[in-house]
Amino acid sequence: MAEGDAPRPLPSRPPRPLIVHWFIDTVVAFLLTAVVALFLGAAVITIAIASAIAGVFLAPWTRSLEARGLARRAARADDAPPSEPQ
Repeated sequence: MAEGDAPRPLPSRPPRPLIVHWFIDTVVAFLLTAVVALFLGAAVITIAIASAIAGVFLAPWTRSLEARGLARRAARADDAPPSEPQ
């Protein structure tokens, strides 16, 4: 790339499905609580169930955050001047 050339904007896409957000939120919640909960004597299955329940409540919120971020990205791409083909 020459100086002053901006990279091409990323293509627009819809937010990921809610099930993907639920799975990722569940894993993150499990990893965040596992060390402390195991140290305090909680069972792994209890931590997994609590993480899955937390994922149910967090998934709509994280999906809406992703949708807003993608909308901002699309708006920036619309405002940017078109890049010249090379």
